[in-house]
Amino acid sequence: MNFVGVSELGQLALLRDIGIVLGAGVIASLLMASLRLPAVTGLLLAGALCGPFGFSLVEDKHTIDTLAEVGVVLLLFTIGLEFPLSRFLRIGKTLVIGGTLQVGLTAGATIGVAMALGLSFSHAVPLAFAISLSSTAIVLRGLSDRGEIDAPHGRFIVGTLLFQDLCVIPMMLTLPVLAGGGTVGELLKHTGMSLGLAALAVVVTYLVSRKLLPALLARVDKTRSREVFVLAILAICIGIALATGYAGLSLALGAFLAGVVLADSPFATRALTEVISLRDLLTGLFFISLGMLFDIRAVIEQPLWIAGIFLMIFFGKALLAAIAAMFMRFPARAAILAGLGLAQMGEFGFVILNTASRSPLHLVDMSNEGRWLSAAAILTMFITPLVLRFSPHLAAGARLLRPLEKLLGVQAIDAPAREHEEISDHVVIAGYGVGGRMIANALKSVEIPYIVLEMNAETVRAAHESGEPAYYADVTSAEALEHARIHHARAFVLTINDPAAAQRTLDTVKRVAPEIPVIVRARYHGEAGLLQNLGASEVISGELEAAVEIMARVLRLMNIPRNLIDREVALVREQTQHTARRTTVPRAKLGQLESLGNLKVETYQVEADADAAGKSLAQLQLRGRTGASVIAISRKGKVIDNPDPHEPIRDGDVLYLLGSLQHVRDAMCLLDTGSVPDPH
Repeated sequence: MNFVGVSELGQLALLRDIGIVLGAGVIASLLMASLRLPAVTGLLLAGALCGPFGFSLVEDKHTIDTLAEVGVVLLLFTIGLEFPLSRFLRIGKTLVIGGTLQVGLTAGATIGVAMALGLSFSHAVPLAFAISLSSTAIVLRGLSDRGEIDAPHGRFIVGTLLFQDLCVIPMMLTLPVLAGGGTVGELLKHTGMSLGLAALAVVVTYLVSRKLLPALLARVDKTRSREVFVLAILAICIGIALATGYAGLSLALGAFLAGVVLADSPFATRALTEVISLRDLLTGLFFISLGMLFDIRAVIEQPLWIAGIFLMIFFGKALLAAIAAMFMRFPARAAILAGLGLAQMGEFGFVILNTASRSPLHLVDMSNEGRWLSAAAILTMFITPLVLRFSPHLAAGARLLRPLEKLLGVQAIDAPAREHEEISDHVVIAGYGVGGRMIANALKSVEIPYIVLEMNAETVRAAHESGEPAYYADVTSAEALEHARIHHARAFVLTINDPAAAQRTLDTVKRVAPEIPVIVRARYHGEAGLLQNLGASEVISGELEAAVEIMARVLRLMNIPRNLIDREVALVREQTQHTARRTTVPRAKLGQLESLGNLKVETYQVEADADAAGKSLAQLQLRGRTGASVIAISRKGKVIDNPDPHEPIRDGDVLYLLGSLQHVRDAMCLLDTGSVPDPH
C-alpha cells in the first residue's frame, strides 16, 4: 500500500486549488468572449464562484493571494518597461497636480458624506482613504489592451494611479494617529511628512538602480544563458519591489519603478519578452483572487444599502476625477473617460480597511459598514472592465460639461487669434504628434495656411512658443471645429491616436461640414472600412504602410529585381490601400547582388600629364580595350552620372570605374599611359 505524507497532501491540495481557479478562469473567460465582454470580468466572476462566499472550492486562499501579489508585481513591472523615463516625465505635472486634486476631492467628499451619516471624523477618514484609491492592476491592464495609455485620458489616469500608489503609505501611517485621537493639524502634518519621505525613497531607489542595473544585466548577458537572464530580471523586479515595500511604499510602485529604470536600457525589449507569459498567468490569478473577496451574502442582506454605496462610489468618483482632469485643462470628453477609468475602488483600499478594522479603536467595523463597503467596492471592480470597453460611447455625454469646460478655459479655440478669425482655404490638422508636425512643416514650406487642434496642453504650449497656430480643443466637439472655420477649410487631417475619438471626430466633421475631404490615420488596417463608412476620403493604415515597407525591403534583401518588387507592392496596394507615394527601397550594393559581387568601383583622378587628359571616352575606347566602364565623373564637386562619351576629360576630373579587379587595373593603366598591359 502506498502512503502519501502530510506535506505531499498539502502540495496536492495546493495544486488542486490552482487547477480549480485556472479551470474556472478559462471557462468564465470563454463565456465572456462569447458575449464579447472583457476577459477580466470573467476572471473576477470565476473568483467569486470559487471563493469562500461562493461554492468554497478553494481551501488555501492565502497561497493563491501570494501568487496573485507576484502577478501584480510583474504586471506593473512590464508596464514600466514600456514607460521610459522620458515618457514618465511628460506626465509629471499630471501626476502631482492631477493626483492631488483627485485624491483630495474624493477624500474630502467621502469624509463629508460619512460625517453627515453620523460617523466621527476619525472613523470617516479611513473610509475616505480607501475610496479615494483606484485599481492600478485592472485599469492599467484595460488601457494597455486597448492601446490607450498614451491617449490624453490615459496619461491622466496613469499619472493619478501612480500618485495614489505614492499615497498608500502616508495613509497607512496616518491610521495610528487617528486611533490615538490626534488632531486634524497633527494628521495633516504627519501625512505631509510621510508623503515627502515616500517621494524621497522613490528618488533614492531610482538613482541607485539607474547606476547598478544596466551594468549587472550587461554581465548577465555575457553568459549567453536565457535561464540566467530570466532569473536576473525576476530578481531585479522583485528585489526593487521589496526594497520599496520595506521603505514603506507599495510593492506595485516599486515594480513599476524597476520597469522604468530598465525601459531606457538595451535590455528592455528582451526583458519584456521573457516575462510576459509568466506575467499573464499570475495576473490572471490576481483578478481571480480579487473576485474571491466578493461577499454575496452582504448583497442579499442589505441590497439597497450596497446599491447606494456602489452608486455613490462609482459615479461620485467618476465625477470628481473628471472635474480634476478639467482643472488640468483636459477637454470634457477626455475628462469623462479619465473619470470613468478611475471610478472603481482599488485593491489597496482593502488593505487600508483591514488595517483600520484591527486598530485599537476599530476605526472601521467590518461587520457593518466595512462589509458593505467591501461588497460595493468589488462590484465597482466587476464593472470597470465593461466600462473601459464601452467608455467611448458613455463619453458622448461630454456636452453636459461644456459650461464647466468654458468656465475653466479649456476650449482655447473659442478665442482664436486675430489672424485666424477670417482664415480660409486652410487645412485643419487634428493632433500634433510626429505625423501632425510633419504635415504642418510640409504645408508651411509650400505656403498653405493651417490650424492645429490638439488635446495635450503641454504640446499646445510648446507649439505656441515656436509660433505654430495651435489651439487646445476637443476635436470631437462641433463647436471647436466651427471655431477652426472648418466650413472654409480645404481639408481636414485626423492623426490622433485614440481610435474611438477618431470615429467620433469623423462623425462630427461629416455632420458639420459634409463636403470637406477628410484624411484619417488609422493604427490598424481593420479600422479602414468603418472609417470610410463614416465618411473618410482617405484612410492611411500605419499597420499596412509598415508591412509594405518591410515586404519591399525583404524582397530587396533577397536580390529580387526592382520591377518585380514594384509589381508585388502594386498588387498588395490594389488589394488593400492605394497611395500617392512612390515605394522606396534601399539601394542595392554591388556586394549584395550575388551576380555582381566580383565587380569593383574604383576612382581615378586625371592629372595634367595623364594620357587621358583632353581626350573623350569615345577616343579612348576604354570599355572595348579594358572591359571597365566609366559610370560617373566628379568635376569641381559636381557628380555627372551617365557622362557624354564625346565630352573631353579635363585635368582634375575624378572618374568612377566599374568592372572586375583586373579590368579596373587595365583601365587605370590605359588612362595613365595610353596602353593596356600585355596579359602574358
